[in-house]
Amino acid sequence: MTPAARVQAQIEVLDSILSGRLPADRVLGDYLRARRYIGSKDRRAIQDSVYGVLRNLAKLTWWCTRSGWEATDARALALAAQALLARLDAAKIAALLDGGPYSPAPLSESEVANLAALVGQDLEFAEQDTATRLEVPAWLLPRLQAAFRDALDTELRALTSSAPVDLRVNSLADDLEAARAVLAAEGIEAAPVPGVPLALRQTARRPVQATEAFRAGLVEIQDAGSQIAAQLCGARPGMAVADFCAGGGGKTLALAAAMENRGRLVALDVAQSRLDRSAARLRRAGVSIVERRVLPDAAWQRAQAAAFDLVLVDAPCSGSGAWRRDPYARWQLDEEQFARYAQAQADSLDQAAGLVRPGGRLVYVTCSLLPEENEVRVQAFLQTHDGFSVQPAAGAWAAAGLPMPAETPFKGPYVQLTPARHGTDGFFVAILARDAAP
Repeated sequence: MTPAARVQAQIEVLDSILSGRLPADRVLGDYLRARRYIGSKDRRAIQDSVYGVLRNLAKLTWWCTRSGWEATDARALALAAQALLARLDAAKIAALLDGGPYSPAPLSESEVANLAALVGQDLEFAEQDTATRLEVPAWLLPRLQAAFRDALDTELRALTSSAPVDLRVNSLADDLEAARAVLAAEGIEAAPVPGVPLALRQTARRPVQATEAFRAGLVEIQDAGSQIAAQLCGARPGMAVADFCAGGGGKTLALAAAMENRGRLVALDVAQSRLDRSAARLRRAGVSIVERRVLPDAAWQRAQAAAFDLVLVDAPCSGSGAWRRDPYARWQLDEEQFARYAQAQADSLDQAAGLVRPGGRLVYVTCSLLPEENEVRVQAFLQTHDGFSVQPAAGAWAAAGLPMPAETPFKGPYVQLTPARHGTDGFFVAILARDAAP
């Protein structure tokens, strides 16, 4: 592809993302799958340019408005990115828009004037407000300030960085060093993640799904923070375990491995489609103990009351801890959706609590950095469920055999991981014990 064709592809992908509700990675993936003639280097360049805009969307929009664009659309943002991110001058930008068959249309007179106001400027500008500078919706800023206080700037800037690709070695199939060697033989270089026993982190991005290591079930793609959350559950062989919001099965797989494929493991979710997607992953990993069941199922839930040693609630949430992976998700979230997530979290905890046996554990996990979805939600649950109490996370951390990181992962009795402090996605973990029967 020519540089001009790459810009046109960037505009087309951005237009689809901005005009829809699908995650950015799905839109980009669909676009590239429909154009298999695009080579790997061009695919990477298109992805980087699209995500560059999405990670700096508020600042680029601010500059477009200041420079005179009447509407900030995909084309305006792409042009602004050429000036402010790629640091091209007006002549080089104009050369990219030559009107060729695979190129953007030439610059209009107004666009020439708009770009003249952008060239040579810095992306971050003194007149920008805090929400714009830190790339968050204004309505969310007070909540994030309450969460991070003096660390706000550091934490939110980390959320605009690129996330690493982490792999979890399937301990049912191989050990870490053996899996690492198989990956290296296929051109995938990965290093152990300190403090996360089964985690490997790619040193350079490569498509791991095409490797024999992945196809044979030796590794799964899973963020190191998600792996820590699964380990803190304390699943062991022979247990009865329920993964209440199983989704695509990432933590289900980790729990099955911790159980050494022995015991009872039920994957529950409200969407049959998500459970169906997990089936292939379970087969590939050699997991045979998982039963999949769609919720709600009142009869099953009544029959299984107090039947499980461990229930994991990986609750639906804002996903704020994973904004590095989907930077546009922050702009798709609104206060109405945030309230719906809060209700879903409360409902999930309430239903899951009934499955926990006396003396068992309920583990609440989110990939959120917001107190309303984390410690506030747990406290609300405890006010209506007298038989449960919070167990200090430090004890679960030690019991899981996790080395202590340089930056404390504890927020009171809870675990709170963040990209800035721990290099993982942002995960919250609360461990709740149900009182033993008298």
